[in-house]
Amino acid sequence: MDITVREVKSRRDRKDFLVLPEKIHAGHETWVHPIYMDDRAYFNPKKNRAFSYCDTLLLLAFEGDEPRGRAMGIVNRRYNEERNEKTARFGYLETYEDPRLVEALIRALEDWARGLGMMKMIGPYGFSDQDPEGFLIQGFEHRATIATYHNFPWMPGFVERLGYEKDIDYFVYQLDVPDDIPELYRKVSERILRRGNFRVIEFRKKKEIKPWIHRVLGLMNECYSQTNIYGYSPLDEKEMDALAKRYLPVLDVRFVKVVEREGEIVAFIIAMPDMTEGIRAARGRLFPFGFMKVLRAAKKTKQLDLLLGAVKDKYRGMGLDALMGSRMLASAREAGYKIMDTHHEMEANIRVRAEMERMGGRLYKKYRVYKKALA
Repeated sequence: MDITVREVKSRRDRKDFLVLPEKIHAGHETWVHPIYMDDRAYFNPKKNRAFSYCDTLLLLAFEGDEPRGRAMGIVNRRYNEERNEKTARFGYLETYEDPRLVEALIRALEDWARGLGMMKMIGPYGFSDQDPEGFLIQGFEHRATIATYHNFPWMPGFVERLGYEKDIDYFVYQLDVPDDIPELYRKVSERILRRGNFRVIEFRKKKEIKPWIHRVLGLMNECYSQTNIYGYSPLDEKEMDALAKRYLPVLDVRFVKVVEREGEIVAFIIAMPDMTEGIRAARGRLFPFGFMKVLRAAKKTKQLDLLLGAVKDKYRGMGLDALMGSRMLASAREAGYKIMDTHHEMEANIRVRAEMERMGGRLYKKYRVYKKALA
């Protein structure tokens, strides 16, 4: 049957776009549903500020009248202007196992991007690196985490057939939570606190975190921009508020650590309990009772997922990562966690990857972002 591609315009199209992945991944044991309340806001130009500075295109692929695939095109104008690039992104690509569907969607996005004067396409990628990025290429037997893609093994090959090649790989490690803090971490932490005039701030209630949100995310903007974190576009205040609103309800304050020196935030690290079992049980729907399944899973899980972290440039290499790591490990151990997921580490970040391996970390997932010149 012929394949047709059309832009998402109607309310019915938008609903199909949101729920299609659940149909495609039916029976896929390690796939995790999106939280649909978040997805409805994310793909809504009235609620997601990123639409105001990005050109976007949402597409559905059909066989007859049946939706069989979807994809999103993004041109982040703010990012391109900052980096002097002409780069488009494809993301949220989901299809049934048919290379014709992938080709039809990707070709349509490429034509759209060329029409906007773009010279390169990368993906999968969202508006920024806070969104899912990279196809899974290793570790398919492990369940997805809350902020990652979890595609079928055949998907990367279908994209490669269209002329795409590796742009960057991300590595994800799994660490055992030790019974005792590593001696090196303990010694470095004691030295820093004794000599450096640093203070570790920890929290007991969510309301204590709110005054720190903009300061912490402001440091993230500073650090990620200075180090040219791949795909990162600085957040404005409204985007900071939106990110906080998205994650604060499910955040466990025990796993937020901030380091301050003379009133200045110099480092932070944020982790959260793995709650994917609850999201799967709720099928991504929090109401009327799904949120109870998610909260129950967060209490029962033995896995802690790292999300974000940064150290101010002039304090790097002083051991603040060890200081925060020792506090995070202590909190994880006290809460009964057994393992930690490190989230994405760039392949080129040799120092951090070496540290993960030195701590006994096991490489258990690998993600790849692809690129193609738009001649």
